[in-house]
Amino acid sequence: MKAMLLHEDRLFPSEAGALKTARALYAEIENLPIISPHGHTNAGWFANNGPFPDPATLFVQPDHYVFRMLYSQGVSLDDLGIGQQKIEDPRKVWRIFASNYYLFRGTPSRLWLDYSFQELFGFELRLSEKTADLYYDTIAEKLQTPEFLPRALYERFNIEVLSTTDSPTDSLSDHKAIRASGWKARILPAFRPDSVVDPEFVGFAGLIAKMGEQTGEDTSTWIGYLNALRKARARFREIGCTSTDHGHPTAQTADLPAAEAAALFSKALSGKTSAAENELFRAQMLTEMAQMSLEDGLTMQIHPGSVRNHNRKVFEHYGRDMGADIPAPTNFVNALRPLLDRFGNESKLTIILFMLDESTISRELAPLAGHYPCLRLGPPWWFHDSPEGMMRFRQQATETAGFYNTVGFNDDTRAFLSIPARHDVARRIDCAFLANLVAQHRLEEDEAFEVAHELTYSLVKKAYKL
Repeated sequence: MKAMLLHEDRLFPSEAGALKTARALYAEIENLPIISPHGHTNAGWFANNGPFPDPATLFVQPDHYVFRMLYSQGVSLDDLGIGQQKIEDPRKVWRIFASNYYLFRGTPSRLWLDYSFQELFGFELRLSEKTADLYYDTIAEKLQTPEFLPRALYERFNIEVLSTTDSPTDSLSDHKAIRASGWKARILPAFRPDSVVDPEFVGFAGLIAKMGEQTGEDTSTWIGYLNALRKARARFREIGCTSTDHGHPTAQTADLPAAEAAALFSKALSGKTSAAENELFRAQMLTEMAQMSLEDGLTMQIHPGSVRNHNRKVFEHYGRDMGADIPAPTNFVNALRPLLDRFGNESKLTIILFMLDESTISRELAPLAGHYPCLRLGPPWWFHDSPEGMMRFRQQATETAGFYNTVGFNDDTRAFLSIPARHDVARRIDCAFLANLVAQHRLEEDEAFEVAHELTYSLVKKAYKL
């Protein structure tokens, strides 16, 4: 048997009957196309189609799962090249990563990384201080070949749709360049309006003014502001966008009278709002975004529950999104009620809810999605997109929401090479869950095969209108 970094039965049940069923289910879905409707890859990679510069820039610098673990053990972010436009000594960074690779034992990152190392680069020996240079030289050499250019990897990964995440003021020039090139891949933008709906976002008023310039609307007024958002969404839709994404601290929604909303908007523009008023404005804007989604058909995603930039020193030195974000308790039942009072019964509206507070899955989220026609449950996200998190999600959500009020899997990653690895983990866990239902005589085998296909491919396409 060929030496491998990963066992072929990883994540499957150990009981013989369930293992046999899981293997059979996985064989049916293993090679289905990847639908990646929510992620953070760079559209410029595919527009320019230039080689990735080096292993450290590819695997370490963009992956906060990687550098947050190293940082937790005292490794300097400066030594990892974090925050650098170009890593000065990528081999040094790689050696630090390799010598600390043992830190990832038992984590999903280890599964994702070993999958890439084995399936893409053919490694059989584990990454370590001893194999660091072998890994670096092999990867660096292959990155300069045509087979490892971004477009070639997209096709090799069998990706059918890949969505990026983009600000309302983004020019979308990379997306336009991809289209103009004649390449047939579906790389779509997603509308992420946080920068123009969150008064605490740095440069909030200036970004709203920029959006007004782009759309020809007077964004100093409430009506002009809402019209500008509608026009920005339309611009995204012209490039193929099918979804919006909202990364709010909480799931709080509001439904203020128009005059009160306008007054709050004016105060937010002035920069004189309190923390409570900032929360109220964000809450109102979730409801406004739901109204717009009902109008234009964009699927709405709400990603609440992360205390962003928890480490103030890291934030001040390295900026946003540098791995110091921490999950917090989240209320959905009361927080979503103002929005649901208006739109909860709209079957033509799709709102996908994500959680970082696992205690809400069986108590709040599954009952909500199991009742309201507009609601669906997103897959385990961020700190929970692990084998254990995925299995807990299926166990807690299925009993109330079933399978068909969920939306399959999305990878939510900046690390391009981890996309097939993450989808492989999700497919294996779903097969394991279904195999156990078959073994317990709770599901017939033919139904399990049908559900496996739905969870892998069909539900995500339906939810995101792809």
